[in-house]
Amino acid sequence: MKAIRFEKTGGPEVLQYVDITVPPPKEGEVRLRHTAIGLNYIDTYHRSGLYPLALPSGIGLEAAGVVEALGPGVKGFKAGDRVAYGTGALGAYAEARNYPANRLVKLPKAIADETAAAMMLKGMTVRYLLRATYKVKRGETILLHAAAGGVGLILSQWAKALGVKVIGTVGSDAKAEIAMAHGCSWVINSSTEDVAKRVREITKGEGVPVVYDGVGQATLMASLDSLRPRGLLVSFGNASGPVKALDLGLLSAKGSLYVTRPTLFSYTAADADFRDTASDLIEIVKSGKVKIPVNQRYTLADAAQAHRDLEARKTTGSTVLLP
Repeated sequence: MKAIRFEKTGGPEVLQYVDITVPPPKEGEVRLRHTAIGLNYIDTYHRSGLYPLALPSGIGLEAAGVVEALGPGVKGFKAGDRVAYGTGALGAYAEARNYPANRLVKLPKAIADETAAAMMLKGMTVRYLLRATYKVKRGETILLHAAAGGVGLILSQWAKALGVKVIGTVGSDAKAEIAMAHGCSWVINSSTEDVAKRVREITKGEGVPVVYDGVGQATLMASLDSLRPRGLLVSFGNASGPVKALDLGLLSAKGSLYVTRPTLFSYTAADADFRDTASDLIEIVKSGKVKIPVNQRYTLADAAQAHRDLEARKTTGSTVLLP
């Protein structure tokens, strides 16, 4: 079997396509043969060392596949079941692996393998953002950065299904068209427009109750300046680099604001929370209200190039690696 491993942190060139041996599954595990693997920005943080790991390491947190064997004590699954996961552990960039059965979900016929691989981590992220970190309400207008990205396209559609209007930011006119086609009511090109100023214009000076920001340092001030008094900045990613320092005095000066830095892993640590989150995602995708656009496909061997394109902002929607 083949897999991607890395022995040192750095650029995409550290990713190595190597031979692996997959042992029999241990108690509570199943052996999976992957059919599609999800690419996520967090993968680049693991590879670069922004999120430190013990090395050498595998990489990747979400995939879809077929159950090939059951370890002792596994119930509820059988060989041949189509399944998916999206909360790790690391090692999804592989043709096959063992994985804890309690962190898997079965896939309905209505959801294709590529769709599942592209939706699990990003879609469950959207679910906790919209329904747990800040429970959006029908009629609200919210701000979403990177609206043409994988999380962005899912979040804007899901928010629209909940009766919420989304102001999306993008970096180009081409991405603006994509964001508008996937549920945004307004799109701001952050390369040419003042984001906070446009948000104030759209909201008639009021600002928004919540900003979902997966970009990080580059959008911090625009996010804070777009919030209404007592609004919440949900900083859930660092595509432009992590927020290094935040003067808490800004939060009072700008209207007693709140800031949170959540992670999917905290919101799905309990098995029951994982199952509820995954179930809600599967149901909204099955309903057709949220579509998962897979706009790029790479072979597993080309994972390094996929990372280059992702970091260069050449991708839109979701990307999958095919073993």
